Amino acid sequence: MAATWMERARHSMPGGVNSPVRAFRSVGGDPVFVARGEGAMIFDAQGRRYVDYVLSYGPLIMGHRPAEVLGALKAALAKGTSFGMPTEEEVVLAETICDRVPSVEMVRLVNSGTEATMSAIRLARAATGRDRILKFEGCYHGHGDSFLVKAGSGALTLGHPTSPGVPADLAALTSVADYNDLDSAVRLFDAHPGEFACIIVEPIAGNIGCVPPRAGFLEGLKELAADRGALLIFDEVMTGFRVHAAGAQGLYGIDPDLTTMGKVIGGGLPVGAYGGRRDLMEQVAPAGPVYQAGTLSGNPLAVAAGQAALDALARPGFYEDLEERSAAVAMVLEGAAERAGCPLTLNRVGSMFCPYFAEGPVEDYAAVMGADAERHRRFFHALLEGGVMPAPSPFEAWFVSSAHDDEALEITAKAAEAAFRRAVAD
Repeated sequence: MAATWMERARHSMPGGVNSPVRAFRSVGGDPVFVARGEGAMIFDAQGRRYVDYVLSYGPLIMGHRPAEVLGALKAALAKGTSFGMPTEEEVVLAETICDRVPSVEMVRLVNSGTEATMSAIRLARAATGRDRILKFEGCYHGHGDSFLVKAGSGALTLGHPTSPGVPADLAALTSVADYNDLDSAVRLFDAHPGEFACIIVEPIAGNIGCVPPRAGFLEGLKELAADRGALLIFDEVMTGFRVHAAGAQGLYGIDPDLTTMGKVIGGGLPVGAYGGRRDLMEQVAPAGPVYQAGTLSGNPLAVAAGQAALDALARPGFYEDLEERSAAVAMVLEGAAERAGCPLTLNRVGSMFCPYFAEGPVEDYAAVMGADAERHRRFFHALLEGGVMPAPSPFEAWFVSSAHDDEALEITAKAAEAAFRRAVAD
């Protein structure tokens, strides 16, 4: 039973998990232990099937075990698992990323999104000769010390937005503005003239659910950074190749100075990357003095899976088809909520979305925190009972894949009817 496994897990792993949100603290109960995945579905240890809207928190844009990725992994595995030396395949993946994302002239592959964001701000600090960074409340950029100041995602779920263990002197170099409030960023720049190395932002805030940028917000950040001698970093670990063929920056037509990526570019395997303007990236060792290294960076299995995924995404009509599937899921959820008389705001950008139990627009951190958490808990567990796996936190985005077919939609529709009625029950 899952509870038995969880009891065993708590003896050997903190909280019984290897990443906090998996513990179901925000929704209650013990987590589902997954045995396998297939297409849009996952199966638990008892063999029960669920329509999966977690999708490993975003990378599985083609669903579980797509044939293209499995074939590439099989071929790569036959050659070896790790070399710690250059391979032709990592060059091809780097070229693919640079070709698809115009602002990225050079790229460095790393092992995780956290590693990518930590490396990007180190580069920004070195390039500008400044120490202070600006981030936004609720935006999560991995668990690097500089970022765990009013962070989103799992930090919010556990009720510890600022983590113990972060040195006060380092936290003091991180200024926090309000997402979607350009004036709040300007005020901080005015308060610390000449101190900011960079602005780092999720162009679509994906760690407080899914909060798109207001019109002019990203454009204003680009202008602010340029005017004040700072760099603009887009954290596209979640949105890169997910919401558009060139990421959120392609969708909104804005070129940042640096970009961090992950998830989709690994095809389901651990990977990250940071890249940007050539003059900046040539400051990274061994081309320049900014040190960053990793034995498993460019791992041949992750590179093979990522290249197979990006090749599949380049097929004509892929994103158009994914948009249709995502719109259908959103329509099902909104319709079920309306019939149940349940207040709902559903934010969606392409195949990334989040339902909030709240009236009116949800455009910032305060609105996210004002949503009804108790209704979300009831809704979550009713969906599980109906064979649907949503994100186990009101602060996590949901995702749709190209494998979400009519059967997945039918299961979702049936489960949603019961779940929204449960959500509004006294």
